[in-house]
Amino acid sequence: MSQVLGSWQFWAFLSATFAALTAIFAKIGIENVNSDFATFIRTIVILCALAAFLGATSQWQRFDSISARSYAFLLLSGLATGASWVCYFRALKLGNASQVAPIDKLSVVLVAIFGALLLRERLSLGNWLGVGLIGIGAILVAHKT
Repeated sequence: MSQVLGSWQFWAFLSATFAALTAIFAKIGIENVNSDFATFIRTIVILCALAAFLGATSQWQRFDSISARSYAFLLLSGLATGASWVCYFRALKLGNASQVAPIDKLSVVLVAIFGALLLRERLSLGNWLGVGLIGIGAILVAHKT
């Protein structure tokens, strides 16, 4: 069991599962709520849940133990996350969850592209084929017929 808990695949699958539930719960929750205010409520819940998790698992870290470079990129990541959430909730308010979520998952395609360009990650031809199929699949799933 510890081998499963230590695998990135297990945690990635859980992430996908919770992301799917996020779309469904959010679509129901924003029915009569401004999408930006709904994002604010979601952020408060996440902040409290993470603080409780860090406390329960004794994973708090001293703030001065983090480099300025790490802080800068974590700040940028936080800003990108916030922008993503605001856009995602606005899209959910306006569209169907079954259409919004696949377009949101085009982030997989963008991560592959950005990873190759910015992080110098190498993907094989088969990997790029998979990335392309994900992109095509997301568009086909989101297309309303």
